[in-house]
Amino acid sequence: MKIKDMTKTALGAALICILGPFSILLPFSPVPISLTIFAIFIVVYAIGMKYGLIATALYLLIGLIGVPVFSNFTGGVTKLLGPTGGYMIGYLFVAFLSGLFIDRWKKWYLHVAGMAAGTLICYLLGTIWLSKQAGMGFYAALAAGVIPFIPADAVKIAVAALVGPVIRKRLFSKLS
Repeated sequence: MKIKDMTKTALGAALICILGPFSILLPFSPVPISLTIFAIFIVVYAIGMKYGLIATALYLLIGLIGVPVFSNFTGGVTKLLGPTGGYMIGYLFVAFLSGLFIDRWKKWYLHVAGMAAGTLICYLLGTIWLSKQAGMGFYAALAAGVIPFIPADAVKIAVAALVGPVIRKRLFSKLS
């Protein structure tokens, strides 16, 4: 990996680490609304799928060792293995699928489709994990960990689809 690639990957991980802790706790769910997925979308637009995926993995590793970069300024193994761990692992799929569609196609609606597909995989992994960790049925976990988040995640996808191409146009050619 070249120094410029390491730099843009580190900057991508830093952006996720900066935005990821900002969250809104919901009284009816162990899953908070956070800016992590939005940050991943922006990072992938800015540096592409390959380095965006590595940046997302670095974010998870940074949080895993205890740096408080996860939602609500938390970190550590217990957070990653807790009720929201499946969603957090799902971030890798968000970065991969979003980046794949963004890198491969120029049409905005395909970017939206990639971001939505990554988010759906994240929802699925998170729901299964939450169901097991919290001792809930699948549908109860879906109601607690997905349904309330769909509007906010739709807004994140829409905003990323609007600002992401501008960021990509201005930065990608300069960082490549």
